[in-house]
Amino acid sequence: MVMDALKDILLDLGIPEQEITAAALLRKDLQLDSTETVDISLGLKRRFGVNVKLESRKDMTLGDVCEMVNQAIAATATAT
Repeated sequence: MVMDALKDILLDLGIPEQEITAAALLRKDLQLDSTETVDISLGLKRRFGVNVKLESRKDMTLGDVCEMVNQAIAATATAT
């Protein structure tokens, strides 16, 4: 579910579908800049209602992003 949403967001940013894998790094592999990572964060917030910060210095894989979103969704569900 999260990976499908992330894939849709990345396709909208013009990332080729074959490059969108769980092991792909946001900066190194997909060549995303800070504006694009903010776009991804906003897209994930719109779809799932959670805040995820992707602008850290450490490059993250798409699998890492999915895990962060799943953890944020779980934290939100237990808080309510």
